[in-house]
Amino acid sequence: MKRLERIFVTLNGWAVLLMLAAMTLIVGANITLRYLTSHSLPWADEAARYLMIWMTFSGAGLVLRIGGHVAITNLQDALPDLGQKLLRGALVLGLLIFFGFMVHVGIQYAQRMQYQVTPALRLPFLYVYAAMPVGFSLLILHLLLIARPLITAGTYKSLDGDATGTAQPGGANG
Repeated sequence: MKRLERIFVTLNGWAVLLMLAAMTLIVGANITLRYLTSHSLPWADEAARYLMIWMTFSGAGLVLRIGGHVAITNLQDALPDLGQKLLRGALVLGLLIFFGFMVHVGIQYAQRMQYQVTPALRLPFLYVYAAMPVGFSLLILHLLLIARPLITAGTYKSLDGDATGTAQPGGANG
């Protein structure tokens, strides 16, 4: 199971990295062409925007698994150990319900947009809006993979799948 998790995390990371590289190349080529030839690629801004959307949704699970999202931990810190575990369990359950709802809403929205096309690329908006259900599905998988150590010990995992020790959820503790 650990090996499958590492493969999943690695593939997710590489997908985000490739999207970032593609976006960088497209924007860089567009800037270069604009200054060298006074012409730009008409589709470059649109492609970069959609790659950014896909990167954001695809990378959110990677950030979740290492505790990188913002959280306020005053209540959790004030509770005894059992209370902290129950609170973290409720938070995981609430997140799973919310992420599942967003997958459902994302699928509906993507289906509604399947016949409209983007202005420059002429790509069906279905492919743009599919980032939402795909991203939230990845969030569900990442959360399920870290749920046990998160609930029981309040620990997150590093990107390679190992526990990072007790970490405060998120970057903003208040």
